[in-house]
Amino acid sequence: MSALEWFAHKPLGGGIFWIQERFYESGNRANIWLVRGSLRDVVIDAGLGLRSLPEYLRAAGLLGTAPAGRARPLLAVATHVHFDHAGGLQHFEEVAVHSAEARALLRGDSFEEVTWLRDSEVVREPRPGWRARSFRVPPVRPTRLLQEGDVISLGDRQLTVMHMPGHSRGSICLHDKDRKILFSGDVVYDGSMIDWLPYSRVSDYVTSCRRLMELVDKGLVEKVLPGHFNIFGAERLYQLASNYVSQAGFCHRVSTCAMRSIASLVLRITNPRRAS
Repeated sequence: MSALEWFAHKPLGGGIFWIQERFYESGNRANIWLVRGSLRDVVIDAGLGLRSLPEYLRAAGLLGTAPAGRARPLLAVATHVHFDHAGGLQHFEEVAVHSAEARALLRGDSFEEVTWLRDSEVVREPRPGWRARSFRVPPVRPTRLLQEGDVISLGDRQLTVMHMPGHSRGSICLHDKDRKILFSGDVVYDGSMIDWLPYSRVSDYVTSCRRLMELVDKGLVEKVLPGHFNIFGAERLYQLASNYVSQAGFCHRVSTCAMRSIASLVLRITNPRRAS
């Protein structure tokens, strides 16, 4: 299967494109965002990587050109290194990730990347004989390590890194302050927040959600482009974040601890080749 068949995109205007993997039918299917700038293009999250995303972007004519007709630099930014977001990073020359998860990406640590893929979720084989049990996120050496407050410049637009741990220890959002757009990764999307994975932490998640509420209170976000499901606005962002904070009490923390233990055990069993 070609990259052109595997992916599909939808233009949102303002140099932003929403890209999805057509034949990965799962609640884990991540949204991929292409943001075009005057000097650089950025891909936010990269999907499973079963087909080459840069190949698709070129074939679909989605990448901008620099003077003399050369392609503009293309940077892939991972909002975190979970398998459904980081598998496609292998196809990019420039890769950025938060420093807290850089080692996991470099080692190809399937445990921290929570690799969990079933044959039934991939409804068309990307290549003959492909099986989900053989899937791993290949080791990738990041070319840029991100920290809170870093700015990724695209020329005519700037994306500010917000370190928002909780879902994972290196989870980030990217904030386009001028346009009041938040690329939220898995920090928040219109669904249940997952805080029971091996490197999740409820107390961090509460702090991150309070930061999200503050962004809304200050009028700094009008549109959220999340890591999964549909786009939503500031009112829904506040509701999702405040609901999490209000429900993250003692009982929630106890149940989350139990679920994390189970999830960790399952991941260790299904990913026996975890890097040491």
